[in-house]
Amino acid sequence: MVEKKNIVERYNLPPEVKFCKKCTISNQRPRISFDEEGVCSACRFAEYKNTKIDWNEREKELIELCKKYRRNDGSHDVVVPSSGGKDSAFTAHQLKYKYGMNPLTVTWAPHLYTDIGFKNLQSLSHVGGVDNVLFTPNGKVHRKLTKLSFEIIGDPFQPFIYGQVNVPLQIAVTHKIPLVMYGENSEAEYGGNMKNAFSPTRNYKDDITNFQFSGLNPEDLASHGISSKDMHAYLKPPVEELDKNKTEIHMLGYYMKWTPQENYYYAVENTGLTANPERSEGTYSKYASLDDKTDGFHYYLAFIKFGIGRAIQDSAHEIRDGHLTREEGVRLVQKYDGEFPQKYFKVFLEYCDITEEFFWEVIDSWRSPHLWEKVNGEWKLKHQIS
Repeated sequence: MVEKKNIVERYNLPPEVKFCKKCTISNQRPRISFDEEGVCSACRFAEYKNTKIDWNEREKELIELCKKYRRNDGSHDVVVPSSGGKDSAFTAHQLKYKYGMNPLTVTWAPHLYTDIGFKNLQSLSHVGGVDNVLFTPNGKVHRKLTKLSFEIIGDPFQPFIYGQVNVPLQIAVTHKIPLVMYGENSEAEYGGNMKNAFSPTRNYKDDITNFQFSGLNPEDLASHGISSKDMHAYLKPPVEELDKNKTEIHMLGYYMKWTPQENYYYAVENTGLTANPERSEGTYSKYASLDDKTDGFHYYLAFIKFGIGRAIQDSAHEIRDGHLTREEGVRLVQKYDGEFPQKYFKVFLEYCDITEEFFWEVIDSWRSPHLWEKVNGEWKLKHQIS
């Protein structure tokens, strides 16, 4: 029997569900805040980006940063964590061809590559002209971690996140590259902890190990029969090594206005990015998070745990960017949010070595009674956006 989880306590969620007055996100997203006007912190940050920031001045800061770290001997001078998707492709290509840097993109392999995902990664180098290192972890260990993360954390994607965050730091230290450039500050852009929203950097001494969305570190998962050697790839380098390397983690979204849809158009034109021929399950979009056959289960678990699915996350950002009205976003959420990722369901079960019965036991263990109720034998969300 799978243990029932207390979602409200674990994630410090408010018991009363409220939706943002400007976008489609709810107050059930961990760490998001709503003001007295019922507007979420991500929308307020978007307003700040649109009205208060002098982007010309921010670009000057970026130019000075590049001057500080640029190397003229042909060696790499910035590490860009990259899936091969639109955002990291935009980041790497801009740094190389607009700002004269020589980026090394570092990719932690997905659990199970989609055809389109692998094609886009190859296109980043062959069309985009950017160097890439692909790190593929021990498959046996990764499968076990994925199964444990699915059950214990409620997010099978968490082992990938550990690797994609920490392997680029390992590469930076190994190759003596101080500058690491991420794309957006996801906490500020999507709603979360705003402490770094107005800073260009992230502090590896506390942030990298603080995987707030899960509440568990890789070391905790190691207690389930996985050796410390097996876990090495998932862990950040020792702080002493990062300090010795004079590592700095920067966010490109601080220096230029971050717009995912515009990043997509740029990547199509400059790095050969290809969208899916059909929309992704659970949403209306075709161009985001395409790399991994397990992606849909990451978003589906968020829908189960927080009532926030893929269409909510996509539409909320596009409303803030002015690409959708709230009314349009609401209709898209009502139509697509929470759709089950059926396409790769059997593949996911086989990958995690679990039965369909166990899968649904885990899913139901993450349903909170303040969000879910059974109506005529079917689970329904108590609170629907309108």
